[in-house]
This record gives sequence, C-alpha cells and structure tokens, in this order.
Amino acid sequence: MSLSADSGVYLGHSQNGFQNKQPLIIKWLAQLVSVVFHPLFINGYVAYYLVFLQQGYFDGINQRSKTFVVLQVIINMIFFPAVAVLLLKATGFIKSIFLRTQKERIIPYITSSIFFFWMYLVFRNQSYIPVRLTAFVFGVFISASAALIANIYYKISMHGIGVGGLLGLFLLIIFRDSSFGITLPFMTVVFISGLVLTARLLISDHSVKDVYNGFFLGLIVQLLCAMIIR
Repeated sequence: MSLSADSGVYLGHSQNGFQNKQPLIIKWLAQLVSVVFHPLFINGYVAYYLVFLQQGYFDGINQRSKTFVVLQVIINMIFFPAVAVLLLKATGFIKSIFLRTQKERIIPYITSSIFFFWMYLVFRNQSYIPVRLTAFVFGVFISASAALIANIYYKISMHGIGVGGLLGLFLLIIFRDSSFGITLPFMTVVFISGLVLTARLLISDHSVKDVYNGFFLGLIVQLLCAMIIR
C-alpha cells in the first residue's frame, strides 16, 4: 500500500486483485467503524440492549442486578480477552494487536473461547438471566470455536462474525420473541452490518470470501444456538 502525496489518496490492492483508491477520510471513517463495532464490543452492546432497552427480558429485575449482568459481560467477554491479546503482544507471541495473520489469531481464539464458555456457564446457572442472552453468549462461544477451525484454512473475518451474530440475535427477537418496538433497532442493526462489512473490505486485507463467510457463520450459529438453548 502506498500514499500519493499529490492526490491525497491511498492506493491499495485487495486479495482478489482489484486496485482500490481510498481517500484518507474514507480510510479513517472505515477504521473508526471497525473499532467502534469490534466483535468484542458487540458483546457489551448486546448485553446493554437486552438488559436496559428491550422490554420483556429483565422486567422486574432491580437496577443493581441489571448493572451487574452488563458488568459481567464487559469483564468476561471484552476486558479479559482484550487483556490476553495485550499480554501476548507484550511477551512477543504476536506482533500486532490487530492479529493480521492466521498464526497470530490461534491463541486469542482459544483464550477468548474459554472466557465466552465461562460466561455461558455462569448465565445458564442464574435463573433470572433470560434464555435469549444465554443463547447469544453460547452462540458467541460456538462462533469463536468455529472460527478457530476455519482459521486453519483462511483468515475468516472476526468483524463479519460479530455483526452476523448481532443480526441473527435481532432476527430471533423480531420473529420469535416480540416485534413490539423492534423495527427501528432491527433496521439500525442491518445498517450497521452493511457498514462494518464495507469497512472491512475497504481497509483490511480480507477477501470478499473472508468477510461474508464470517458474516454468515455468525448469523447461522446464532440461529442454531437459539434452537439448542431453550
């Protein structure tokens, strides 16, 4: 990738061979979208939405318990996996926290899966946690495990898996739980999914196959896990 000083655009080459000309502002916006909707952060967004915004799941639960649920997700599904990556970088096991190669993704996938499964076990044994959140967390664990296997063959997109799982969750809410007040959030998630997938195609070295396979993996796994966890 090179930078043209005269035109102010980045010249890059995607894995499928097409040359991309990306204005700096587009590259920065795509990077911002990738950070804000990092797959780890999506776990926190989902927990907050189900706990505080979507009616029917945590009705009758006091504010302290609701906050504790969100904090559990933040600590176990965002903070600990992120710290694990930082420690791997600090000890030299990986070269970049962005996990640019398949080899660098192996240990983060394994450690994240452990934390995800632990969170599933905790929620499964707490009676006031609705099945929708428990199933979502289990789906995140299965998606991470499937991504670890896929990583043997190609660098599947973690962002694709994240937004695919997010869309799968909202499809379940709107078709299986309640359609009341869900139209705008659902359309917002559809827009976010398209935005994230586009951003990854613009600024990452993922191929179209990497991104869309990740998206459909996350989507399908969430739908299947909802059938298993009842």
